[in-house]
Amino acid sequence: MPRQKRKTFSSSDARSEFANGTAPATKRGKPDLSRPHPHAKDTEDFGIVLREYYPPEMCNERVHAYNDGTLERPIEELQHSYQDTLNAREAVQPGSAVVHWFKSDLRLHDNRGLQMAYQVAREHKLPLICLYILSPQDLTAHLSSPARVDFTLRTLGVLKRDLNELDIPLYMETQEKRKDIPQRIVDLCKDWGANHLFANMEYEVDELRREAKLVRMCADNGVRFEAAHDACVVTPEKLHSQQGKQYAVYSPWFRAWCAFLRENPEYLEVAEEPGSNPGDARKHFKELFGSEVPNAPKNKLLSEEEKERFRHLYPEGEHEALRRLEAFLEEKAKAYGDQRNSLSGETTSVLSPYLSSGCLSARTAIDQARKLNKGFLDRNQSGYMSWISEVAWRDFYKHVLVNWPFICMNKCFKPEFTNLEWEYNEEQFGAWSQGKTGFPIVDAAMRQLNHAAWMHNRGRMVVSSFLSKDLLIDWRRGERYFMEHLIDGDFASNHGGWGFGSSTGVDPQPYFRIFNPIRQSERFDPEGEYIRKWVPELREVEGIAIHDPYGRGAGEIAKKNGYPRPIVDHAKSRDRALARYKAAQGH
Repeated sequence: MPRQKRKTFSSSDARSEFANGTAPATKRGKPDLSRPHPHAKDTEDFGIVLREYYPPEMCNERVHAYNDGTLERPIEELQHSYQDTLNAREAVQPGSAVVHWFKSDLRLHDNRGLQMAYQVAREHKLPLICLYILSPQDLTAHLSSPARVDFTLRTLGVLKRDLNELDIPLYMETQEKRKDIPQRIVDLCKDWGANHLFANMEYEVDELRREAKLVRMCADNGVRFEAAHDACVVTPEKLHSQQGKQYAVYSPWFRAWCAFLRENPEYLEVAEEPGSNPGDARKHFKELFGSEVPNAPKNKLLSEEEKERFRHLYPEGEHEALRRLEAFLEEKAKAYGDQRNSLSGETTSVLSPYLSSGCLSARTAIDQARKLNKGFLDRNQSGYMSWISEVAWRDFYKHVLVNWPFICMNKCFKPEFTNLEWEYNEEQFGAWSQGKTGFPIVDAAMRQLNHAAWMHNRGRMVVSSFLSKDLLIDWRRGERYFMEHLIDGDFASNHGGWGFGSSTGVDPQPYFRIFNPIRQSERFDPEGEYIRKWVPELREVEGIAIHDPYGRGAGEIAKKNGYPRPIVDHAKSRDRALARYKAAQGH
C-alpha cells in the first residue's frame, strides 16, 4: 500500500465542527442519529472510513439505537423481505432453467444453496445454470487483497472445469457498479427464462441489504429467490443465553454451540455434490459454456512473481482444500492442542484461505474432525477438540456480526472505545506495517504477512496488541491493513481478532491483554527460529538476545545489519494505554 503523506495528530485535536462540539446533538427533541461521531474527520483522514462508499463514522447514539431495536438490523430487513413476498414467491412456477449464484461458496462439495438449486432442476428436469459476478467496487469497498482476488479467480477456473464435467455452465461477468448487481441478476434470469434463483447467504451488512432488495425485485418479476444458510455450522440467532440474548463471550457460546449440535445433528450433515445437469444445457445455453474467468481489476493486480509465489503457497480450489484437510487431520491434528501457538514450524492447518473463500465448508471440516474424535466435539482427544473449537470461532464472530451489525460500519463492539484518544502517527504506523518497529517478534509477523499474505494466529494477536496498546494507533487502521494484505481476509473473523487484540470487541479486558512482545517472543518462539526466518538482519544473533537484541548485548550486530532500535518503551506505553482506556470508560 502506498504511504500516505506523514501527519501526526491526536484525536483530541479539534479538527471539525463535530470535534469541537458545535454539531447539533438532538433532532426534534430526540438524539440526532444521523450526525457523525466527534472523531469522524480523524477516521476519514487516517484512511479508516472509505468515504467514496460509506458515510462518516456514526455517532455512538446510533449504535445504541441498533442495540435497543430503534433501528432495524439488516438481518431483519432480509427476514421481512421474505415475509412480505411469501405469497408471490410460492406462486412462482418452474421456468426454463434454474440458477445458482456463486459468491463466497466456490465449491461443489457440501454447498447447500447449490444442492437446493440442483434438486429443483432435477425435480422439473430443467437445465441448471451457475452464475458468478465480479464486482470491482465491492472488492475495493470491502478491502479485498490482491492475493485474495487472485486466489478467487484461480479457484473459479477450477470450479468452471468441474462444472463443465457435469454439463453445468458457469457464466461469469464483471459488473462495474455494485448497485446495479440486483437488477442485472433479475435481467439474466429473465433472459434465461429462469424462475428459480438460489444462493448462499452472506452476513455482512452490504450483502444482507442487497439480498433483501433482490428478494423483492425477484418477486416483482416472477422469480423466486432463496438464500440458504450455509456459511455457519449453526445458523446465526439459533443460540441464546438464559436471558434470551446473543452471547458476547466465546466460552459459554461454544458450550451452547456444542449442545445445540448434539441435539440437532442434522446441522452437521454434509450436502451431496450435484450430479450431471438434469436438463440439456448444452443445447439450450451452449454459449454460456464459453464464459471466461474475469480479469482482476487494475487496483487488485499482482506481479508475476507474486502470482507464482501464491500459487505455490496456496494452490487453488476445493480439491486442494480437501487434500489439506485430510493431511492435517491425519498428521498434525492430534498435537494441535499443544503446538498450535508455536510460531516456528508448521503446526497449524493453514486452511483459512480455503474456508474464507468457500473452497471448504466449516461444516465439512468439523464433521471430519468429529468423526476422527470418536464422534465428540468438546471432549476426548485434546488436539481434535482444540481444532474444532478454533474453527467454531468463525461461527461465533459471524453470529456477533449479525446481532451487532454496526461492527460492519467502522464501529467496535464497545462503542465507548471509539471515544478513546487514539494516536494517528503515520511514521509509527509505517514502521509497524513494514516490520521495522525494533521488536523482533512484531517485525517477523508483519514481514510474514507482507510476503506470504498470511500470518500465524499468535502473531496476529501480538501485532494487534502492539499497534493498539504500545503505539495507541487506532486499531481500525490495522484492521484495514490486514484485509488489504491477507489472502484469508474474512471480515467477521478479522474484526473479531482485532477487537480481541485491541480490547474493544466482545469480552474486552484491556488490563490483561497488553501483551509484552518480548515475553510473547520468548514463550512462543523460544529458539528464535521464526524471527530468524523473517528478519534476516538478526540471523547472526545467538541465544536469548534474539528476542531483544539492543537490550541483551546484540546491539552491534543489529545496528551493523540495519535493524532499528525499538520505537517505543513498552513499560511506558503500557502505562499510557491503561490511562487512555480508563479515561474512555469514564474511570
